[in-house]
Amino acid sequence: MPAPVIFDVETSLSPETVRTALLDFTDRRPQLWPGLSEKLYKVYSVGPTEAEIQEGTASPGMEVWARERYDWSKPGVVRWTVVHSNFSAPGSYVQATFHDRPGGGARITIEWNRTGFNFKGRLMVGLIRLIGARPVKASFEMALRRMEESQGHVAATG
Repeated sequence: MPAPVIFDVETSLSPETVRTALLDFTDRRPQLWPGLSEKLYKVYSVGPTEAEIQEGTASPGMEVWARERYDWSKPGVVRWTVVHSNFSAPGSYVQATFHDRPGGGARITIEWNRTGFNFKGRLMVGLIRLIGARPVKASFEMALRRMEESQGHVAATG
């Protein structure tokens, strides 16, 4: 597997608030994470420290999805690994590591390590590896900005 793309995102939200939102496998997940399509979202199982779900993105003429196993058994870390996908090889993963930010808030280190297995996947993954983390980072930042705007709601229901 090629070297991962690694980047940090920062937010005024606490690490626990962001972690709770990342592990929200209710019907509101696509609203919390705006890059996710409601029609591609499915929950297969949720346990005390792991879940198996399908999520993806739909745009005109293209859908990408992955059935992934989320694992949060290691404190401060959430990792989601591809089980089956229409673009990414099994074993590909994304990992979020949560840190307190001096003065409040959180810094989240994202390790994005996907491998495309077909033409569409190799093109998408290759493009992200070529141009860097910008598209993936922008998606995380958009979700965090939305959560910051509704922080009272996220904290009360998370």
